Amino acid sequence: MGDRWHVEVDRGVCIGSGMCVNLAPGGFALDTARQSHPSEPDMDANEKVLAAAEGCPVEAIAITLLEGGEPVFPPEE
Repeated sequence: MGDRWHVEVDRGVCIGSGMCVNLAPGGFALDTARQSHPSEPDMDANEKVLAAAEGCPVEAIAITLLEGGEPVFPPEE
């Protein structure tokens, strides 16, 4: 069984570029205020969701392991 992730979008930072929706269709959605949110906050590890987090122009997406809470993105320095 693979890793499970918890995905959060900092709505105070999100600028609604829609890049996450384009990079991970089904993983994110924009609401009527053009703010992003994960379609499911807890999900199986997914390369497209990771690419969306890495590609977010304002780094508003955080991914942690569901079990243990270790950061996946952004990585600890």
